[in-house]
Amino acid sequence: MGALSAAVAAYQQPANPPVQRVVEVEKLRDNLFVLRGGGGNTAVFVTTDGVVVVDTKNPGWGQPILDKIKELTNKPVTTIINTHTHGDHVSGNVEFPPTVDVVTHENTAANMKAMRTVTGFKPQPNSGNIFETSKGVGLPKRTFKDRMTIGKGNDQVDLYFFGRGHTNGDAWIVFPAARVMHAGDIFSGKNLPLLDANNGGSGLEIGGTLAKAHAGVKDVESIITGHSTVMTMADLKEYADFNTEFAQFVQDGKKKSQSPSQIADSWKMPDKYKGYAPMVDKEGKPIARILTNVEVIFDEIK
Repeated sequence: MGALSAAVAAYQQPANPPVQRVVEVEKLRDNLFVLRGGGGNTAVFVTTDGVVVVDTKNPGWGQPILDKIKELTNKPVTTIINTHTHGDHVSGNVEFPPTVDVVTHENTAANMKAMRTVTGFKPQPNSGNIFETSKGVGLPKRTFKDRMTIGKGNDQVDLYFFGRGHTNGDAWIVFPAARVMHAGDIFSGKNLPLLDANNGGSGLEIGGTLAKAHAGVKDVESIITGHSTVMTMADLKEYADFNTEFAQFVQDGKKKSQSPSQIADSWKMPDKYKGYAPMVDKEGKPIARILTNVEVIFDEIK
C-alpha cells in the first residue's frame, strides 16, 4: 500500500513544476526601489500619478515585476524606460499593459525592433524576436536623442545619452529628487564590460562615455548598476578610468603588431582596481570576454 501511495503521489506531480520567479526588493527611498532577480536590475519609481519602471528583465519576468509592484503601491504602472536593447532588460515589456508608455533612446528603439545576437554570444535556436511574437507590444512609443525630462518636481525623471559604450543607445536615468541614477549595463558592475558591437557598442569610446556621464550628471549620490550593487559616482569615475586604460592597452599592443590573442594573454588586471570581478575562470585561465573585448577594440582601431 505504501509503495502504491508513493507511485500515485509521483504520478500526480507535474512533469515540469512551475518556475519560481523570486523578485527581491531593495528600498533606496520611500518611493524608489530596486528589484533584483531574473536579469538586469529594475528600478521602480512611485510618482504622484503612477509608477515609472526602468528595465523589465528576462522573458517571463514582467508579471512577477507587476506583482511585486502591487505589494509596494496601489498605483498603476504608467511608464517603462529601457536603458538598452538586451533581452534581460527589455523582454518583460511584453507582459505589461499595452497602454504603458515605453521610452528609450532612438538607437535602442531601432535595436529592439531587430533584437540582434549579442557580440560574444551564440544565437539561441528558436529564440525568435519577442517583440515580433507580441505583435509590437512593448516596443518604444517615444524616443529621445540627447536629453529628455519626464514629469516635474519630486516626480521628475531625466534621461541622458552620453555616447556609445555597451551599445549605441545606452540611456542614463536620473531621479533628481532622490539623487539616484540608473546606469544600466554601461556600468553593470566592477567588471570587464560586455561590448556589444553588433548593437553599436564601442570599446574605444566607452571610457570617454563613462567619463562624460560622471562629469555631466550633478547631485547624484547613488548609482543603480545593471547587475551589481548600488554604487557611487566615485566608483563610476574609477570605472571610466579602467575602461580607458584597457582600450589604451589594446591600442599599444596593436602598434607593436601583436595579435588580439597575444594582447589578451598579456593583459593583467592592475592591482589598483580592487574588488573587480575575477578575470580568470575556475581553472585559472583568462575569461573569454577578455579576448572578445580585445577583438572588438582591435577591429575599431583604424
